[in-house]
Amino acid sequence: MRLTVLGGCGAWPAAGQACSGYLLERDGFRLLIDPGYAVLPRLLATVDAAAVDAVVVSHGHPDHCADLSPLLRARALSAEPPPPLPVYAPAGAVDAVLALDSIRSVAGAAETIVLTDGDGVRVGPFDVLPALLPHFVPNLGVRISDATSTLAYSGDAGPDPALVELARDADLLLIEATYPDAVPDGNAGQLCSAVEAAEQGLAAGAGRTMLTHLWPGIDPARYLAAAATVTGAGGAELATPGPAQPIGV
Repeated sequence: MRLTVLGGCGAWPAAGQACSGYLLERDGFRLLIDPGYAVLPRLLATVDAAAVDAVVVSHGHPDHCADLSPLLRARALSAEPPPPLPVYAPAGAVDAVLALDSIRSVAGAAETIVLTDGDGVRVGPFDVLPALLPHFVPNLGVRISDATSTLAYSGDAGPDPALVELARDADLLLIEATYPDAVPDGNAGQLCSAVEAAEQGLAAGAGRTMLTHLWPGIDPARYLAAAATVTGAGGAELATPGPAQPIGV
């Protein structure tokens, strides 16, 4: 299993960056997780749109799914359109994005499959287990495993025992950490700070904890410093766009 971080900004993409977007690969199968704002150009620098085999969306906020729309255009309007793209998402999460386009060929370019809390599904070589986690809208974190390794991804979520269980002994916990030190009162319980994210990874016994959904304009070093108050220096890393990296063995 290999992970390519396409973007890790929260809310909106900073200049030259993208919001949440992650490409998971094994044996030639490509699973795109959360195609948020500005993810598609970064994806296309890596693979052709037709090479994506399936998509998983954690929740319906546009910084996690807006670029599903241009991805479907890139597929449906190509010279040789591929089959409809399976899109796994919570009920109704991608309805608004799919409704953006009235072009008939694009309307049929996706096959939506509803993900529900606790109901595992097989997606290519991956076992995907969704878990409902606290956020402002229904949000499903996912535990994705193959024969050798496990990735846990929180989507956007506040700290919660269900998140710890989702990430239990995972090789990598990819976790939202919108704020470095503390979550403002109005968002408390619905989002994580870097401190809380590090605490969740430590409690879960995750092999690595990777912080993502970082607020544009905040110095990334602040997130690492905040996480280090829990785990020590080097105990967390940032979701930085770059080449594919292996997860586990």
